[in-house]
Amino acid sequence: MKRLRFLPPALLLLLGLLLFTAQTPKPMPLEQTLREYRWKKRVLLVAAPTAEQADFKTQKALLNAEKAGMTARDFVVLEVLYNQLSATDQQFLTKKIGVSPPQFAAVLIGKDGGVKEKSSRPIPPTDLFGTVDKMPMRQAEMRKK
Repeated sequence: MKRLRFLPPALLLLLGLLLFTAQTPKPMPLEQTLREYRWKKRVLLVAAPTAEQADFKTQKALLNAEKAGMTARDFVVLEVLYNQLSATDQQFLTKKIGVSPPQFAAVLIGKDGGVKEKSSRPIPPTDLFGTVDKMPMRQAEMRKK
């Protein structure tokens, strides 16, 4: 252990960064993330160029005001920022989900994994809940409760 004390500080810093990088998990691909939620959660995918985009901020604020309704309907919100996506995720988003960067998009994905609604504007929670509450799976959930 005495030998480490004599290593140059720059080398110690490099070793520390390498250890940190090796322990930082890579984010799961978007397609796999959606697959993990299938049959468990409804997904509202909120996509924008950056977190500072106006519609992105508006959608987040609208949803934050309706947390109880989101929880009651088994929602998870996935925030997708185009500038942080891999090429594979960008291709999946465009070809499979039908979202075209750099435009804002809010996409409702049902528990079955299908796209139920797409909007280029923030979706008010009342509209979102109205759409979900008409679905047969949601109606069955409400009858069980």
